[in-house]
Amino acid sequence: MKTTSKARIGMNEKNVGIDVGKTFLDIHILEIDRHWQIHNVASEIKTLINKLSRFKLSRIVVEATGGYERTLVQAMAEAELPVVVVQPTNVRQFAKAQGTLAKTDKIDAQLIAQFGAVMKPEIRPIQSKKIRHIRDLLARKRQLMEARTQELNRQQKTTKTLVPTHARMLKFLEKEIEWIEKKLTKEVADVTEWQHTYDLLKTVPGVGDGVAFTLLGELPELGSLSNRQVGALCGLAPYNRDSGNMQGKRRIKGGRAPIRTVLYMAMMCAIQHNATMKKFYNRLVANGKHKKVALTACMRKMMTILNAMVRDNQPWMEA
Repeated sequence: MKTTSKARIGMNEKNVGIDVGKTFLDIHILEIDRHWQIHNVASEIKTLINKLSRFKLSRIVVEATGGYERTLVQAMAEAELPVVVVQPTNVRQFAKAQGTLAKTDKIDAQLIAQFGAVMKPEIRPIQSKKIRHIRDLLARKRQLMEARTQELNRQQKTTKTLVPTHARMLKFLEKEIEWIEKKLTKEVADVTEWQHTYDLLKTVPGVGDGVAFTLLGELPELGSLSNRQVGALCGLAPYNRDSGNMQGKRRIKGGRAPIRTVLYMAMMCAIQHNATMKKFYNRLVANGKHKKVALTACMRKMMTILNAMVRDNQPWMEA
């Protein structure tokens, strides 16, 4: 019996690497050493998906490139292809480890495919367009608030003549922030499966809409994680820095920076108004912990409590 070409294609698993640019996508299938290039537009992405669907794929690895990969990744997720997004720094470190210093789009696509075959990054569900839109709104709010802080700092150092221009800019930024907050409230309310979690989070003294919206958008896994996992994902897990006889200070790193940033600001409020967090913080400081270390420990404790609340479907209760 004669084997069809489509059946032959599916005999072995394949690893695909895609180098994403603003204009072009470079695709490389590692196991058959095949490379081609297409335009980064919806019509050609659709043709690419039809072509890749013929193969039995282990994973399609795509670098995060600040948004240029979004259309591609979303389309592949909707087609139920095994797509995974990785950080460019991880791929470059992988390239340096094997002595690859040259850099072209074709070489990058091959390296990304090799990274996928060797490192086997975990394939996770891609967030829906609705959740990605909420994350975009959260990111824009952070940008506007940073711009407002910068403008306030400039206003304090400016001459009397320039005070009005700073005042006008601050008024504009306040309007934009107000618009974003209203938009966020509406968009989150439209995600019905989030409403109960949102209500639980808001029972915690010191947790406002900013923290609640950030956790819903940036940490949808909340309630399904272990204490260690939630600490690591929020960038609050301390890592050792030991070598030989030297014992370095443990430091937090990694994780999802937006969560850590908003938690830091929320905890500054919580240690004043949340009796449980205030007592925990004061005890750590009384035991000789540096105030910043104590604050970080409070953030980690808060995330552990929030994770347990969502997991057990329980509102906040003072210890």
